[in-house]
Amino acid sequence: MELRLAGPDDASAIAAVLLEAFIDYKPLYTDEGFAATTPKSQEVLARLQEGPLWVAVSAGEIVGTASAVLKSQALYIRGMAVLPVARGRRIGELLLECVERHAIEQNCRRLFLSTTPFLDRAIRLYERFGFRRTNEGPHDLFGTPLFTMQKLVLKKRR
Repeated sequence: MELRLAGPDDASAIAAVLLEAFIDYKPLYTDEGFAATTPKSQEVLARLQEGPLWVAVSAGEIVGTASAVLKSQALYIRGMAVLPVARGRRIGELLLECVERHAIEQNCRRLFLSTTPFLDRAIRLYERFGFRRTNEGPHDLFGTPLFTMQKLVLKKRR
């Protein structure tokens, strides 16, 4: 398993991973919420300009992804997904560790993300990784229910 920063050539593969990872949940999203959760290649390219985007590669294929956006002294995690066939191999954990290292390097005080209440497996992963639910918004994504989770980040020692 290799974790690396994504580049423009990875955009279509990342869009495909996001779509495949969330397709089973499509009926639980509004159409607009699902479209925002599963961006097309062009939107992935735009995200590359907004902050780092990582991919997990196994046997030469992208099997997982996560991106982050710096917001003041916090790092917002978005677009995190692992292909269904690759789940159970700690890829989500490895991606979260990578994002947390980046947050520490950027002197962020916390990590935060928004998730839907029906993504049970992802929520359990976030909780195991130290994330806790907050009352912070947003509370919906184009009509799809959301809640925010955060993890305080320990500063690196000098």
